[in-house]
Amino acid sequence: MSRRVFGITGWKNSGKTTLTEKLVSELVARGWKVSTVKHAHHDFDIDKPGADSFRHRQAGAMEVAIVSGNRWALMHELRGEDEPVLEAILSRLAPCDLVLVEGYKREAHRKIETRRRGAKDGTPLSANDPNIVAVAADFLVEGEQLPVFDLDDVKSVADFIERATGLVA
Repeated sequence: MSRRVFGITGWKNSGKTTLTEKLVSELVARGWKVSTVKHAHHDFDIDKPGADSFRHRQAGAMEVAIVSGNRWALMHELRGEDEPVLEAILSRLAPCDLVLVEGYKREAHRKIETRRRGAKDGTPLSANDPNIVAVAADFLVEGEQLPVFDLDDVKSVADFIERATGLVA
């Protein structure tokens, strides 16, 4: 089964996480099952030192599953392996209507580029990435060949993603 995947990309502090969060809320409110994949810095951790699962990983476990009555999580330590490609991560997700991918600038899925005045870099990514199919910015973007949305116009961005991924005609 091919997955509907759409990305949110941009430089550091360009509004990716805020837009992703708002899009998840909007799309779920419209009745879609949405999952997300976020690319993080290499040293991130979701586990607290001293927790049992942390101790399992520190002891050398390759994968640690944490399971409760409310949720479960699987952590995989690379232990020298290469970072998995996005496709490998997508293949592990449960079925859903849409996967929103935050980050992964260099992967070849369709994505919207976020631009914010206070971002780490202002260089447009769309000029060198044919997979960027729209832009969302908090300032007036002139001369852009792609559709441009206001960064806060989540409903219009969600409409665009629904059409671009084939969720709606």
